Amino acid sequence: MPRFYCPQPLLQGAIVDLPETVAHHLHVVRQQPGDEVVLFNGEGGQVRARLVEIGKRRASAEVVAIEAVEVELPYAVTLAQGLPEGSSKMDWIVEKAVELGVSRIQPLAAARSVVKLSGERAEKRQAHWEGVIVAASEQSGRNRLAVLSPLQDFNRYIAQPADGPGGDGRRILLSPRATQSLAGWTRATPPQAVTLLVGPEGGFSAAEEDAAIAAGALALSMGPRVLRTETAGLAGLAVLAAHWSGI
Repeated sequence: MPRFYCPQPLLQGAIVDLPETVAHHLHVVRQQPGDEVVLFNGEGGQVRARLVEIGKRRASAEVVAIEAVEVELPYAVTLAQGLPEGSSKMDWIVEKAVELGVSRIQPLAAARSVVKLSGERAEKRQAHWEGVIVAASEQSGRNRLAVLSPLQDFNRYIAQPADGPGGDGRRILLSPRATQSLAGWTRATPPQAVTLLVGPEGGFSAAEEDAAIAAGALALSMGPRVLRTETAGLAGLAVLAAHWSGI
C-alpha cells in the first residue's frame, strides 16, 4: 500500500487535504477515489486512509483506521557527518542513514570538507536533505522523521557538551587510527544513545581528532580496511544494529 508523509493531525474519520506533491504523484500513477493509502505525520504511528478526491494539484483522503505501528531503533543514534565532496554523496548518506534508523543527522563542515556551504546555498541544501528524509521514511516504513540539524563547524559542534541539553549521548569517533573496534565495543556495551562522528574524504584532521577525544569522544575503528566517507557511517549503523538488536 502506498505510504505518504502528511504533516498535519490525522484523526479518525477526518478528511485531510494531502500535500500538493502527494496529489501530483497520485494523479500521475492514476490512483482512483476509493483506493487506500497509508499516511503518517512524522510524530509516530500511521493511519489507513481512503482517497476521496484526486486532481493534478489537489487530493484529499478520509482517515479510516489508526495503526500504532513503530519501527524505530531501541536506542537513539545520531550521525554527525563531515560534508563529502559532491551533493550526490550526501544525498546517499542521508537516504541510507534514514533507512538504517538514524534519529538525527548533523552535517559538519570539517577542515578537509571540499564543499563549502553558507547562507542561501546552505538553506537550499538543508531543504533538499529534508526532502530526502521524507522520501526515505516513506519507502522504509518509518513513521517518525529523523531530525536534520543545521550545518555546523566541526570545532563549534565538538565544543558543545554531549550530555547537556540537546546532546546526543556517547560520541564515537570513527577513525582508522583507533586501536579498539566498534564491533568489540558494542559487544561489551549495553544499548545507549550514541553519536557516530564520520569525517569527509581524507577523514578528520589530526587536530580535529585530538579535539574530539579531548572533548570526551571515544575513538573506534571499523576494522583493518579504510572505508570511504559514504560507507563508514552506514557500516557503523549496521554494526550497532547487529549487536544491539536494532535490525
